[in-house]
Amino acid sequence: MTVTEHYDVLVIGSGEAGKYLAWTSSKEGHRTALVERRMVGGSCPNVACLPSKNIIHSAKIASFAGRAATFGIRTGPVTVDMPTVQHRKRTMVDDLIKVHLARFETTGVDLIMGEARFVAPKTVAVDLRGGGMRRLAGERVVLSVGTRATIPDVPGLADARPMTHVEALDLERAPEHLIVVGGGYVGLELAQAARRFGSQVTVIERGGQLAGREDPDVASALFELFRDENIEVLLSALVRRVDGRSGKRVRLHLETAGGERAIEGTDLLVAAGRTPNTDGIGLELAGIELDERGYAVVGDRLETTAPGVWAVGDCAGSPQFTHVAYDDFRVVHDSLKGGDRTTRDRLVPFCMFTDPILARVGLNESEAKARGVSYRLATMPMSAVLRTRTLSEPRGFMKMLIDTDSDHILGFTVFGAEGSELMVTVQTAMLGQLPFTVLRDALFTHPTAAEGLTVLLANVATAAH
Repeated sequence: MTVTEHYDVLVIGSGEAGKYLAWTSSKEGHRTALVERRMVGGSCPNVACLPSKNIIHSAKIASFAGRAATFGIRTGPVTVDMPTVQHRKRTMVDDLIKVHLARFETTGVDLIMGEARFVAPKTVAVDLRGGGMRRLAGERVVLSVGTRATIPDVPGLADARPMTHVEALDLERAPEHLIVVGGGYVGLELAQAARRFGSQVTVIERGGQLAGREDPDVASALFELFRDENIEVLLSALVRRVDGRSGKRVRLHLETAGGERAIEGTDLLVAAGRTPNTDGIGLELAGIELDERGYAVVGDRLETTAPGVWAVGDCAGSPQFTHVAYDDFRVVHDSLKGGDRTTRDRLVPFCMFTDPILARVGLNESEAKARGVSYRLATMPMSAVLRTRTLSEPRGFMKMLIDTDSDHILGFTVFGAEGSELMVTVQTAMLGQLPFTVLRDALFTHPTAAEGLTVLLANVATAAH
């Protein structure tokens, strides 16, 4: 009979929130184990956030090289060496994994590589990667199992062996013609990168606009960007059937507003949402309830329906960003120490790493209207920000929503060069509950992107009090 090993803290999955909870708990003197089935550190350093931004930056360099003459730089013919692109990315990933392994060692966490499944409340059996099995129990258990790319139930799609972002980020060749199903963050970022590496690219989006949760003017700006980079975009297009095999030849049969249409390509990337990794791991034996989409049901301190068990990150239905998962760690850690930090009313920022970047924090116009929130709007083109003139990157715009009855900032959206840093500046003001006038009247360095905020807000009157 297998002996049950007991831990103070047992973490399932080494994603952002899980690994920080494990490291911190162990450093605080709690006997801690973490079970990881495959990727030490989770998806972010291995196959998602950081690798994708590494590849995207290589694509931006390719774009710069292709228009070097614009900047007065004369070069010979520009070619893309995808094996070298991949080598740069893999070197980064390898270095990050070494950092993670060192952190596990120095903090004293028992890192166990294997597949965990619950066999009783707060108890798992782990099929070890090297063979054998261990049975572990924790006084406190944290579920940090993440999500995976969804493959829609479309006839022929699974048989076509499409790529998800995982396989796409590991290609050592530029596809001849890449078809991307999905016009959200992942699809748009990778579509633009592939085009800059020399692929013909088609994006198929079932909705009426790209980036479906964004305002129509943002979606239009993205559409125009892709048009200008010769990326074909098909909106309101449903994939009804797929023939062939990705990597060789695929044919997608579509239903569009103009009728039925077929499109052919060499490679297929599916970026159509995420599915939580909560199936098949015995959560019903642990008393952990799931919602209708398969995410763990949690409270505002991320506690599950099972006493002494928390769920964090993507599998808890948190906004699917690494920075949110890190905040989930802070919420749970604070709760365990008797604090009052919760997930309520978090101000969640995000960036879509297209070029230029799309960044947003707080409400956009669509959300404000849906909630019946009254606002004043300040907007201006990025070309009015002198920093963009020095970069020869004037594309895009920024806009801020300001409460009608006060001077509080409700939200900020920017589509433009250095937009992420602009967004952080506004987010900081929002976190401090500062009125927009603080940014309007600030003395920012010239010429920086942040300086543009003073121009954006220069003519906005203060609210009547």
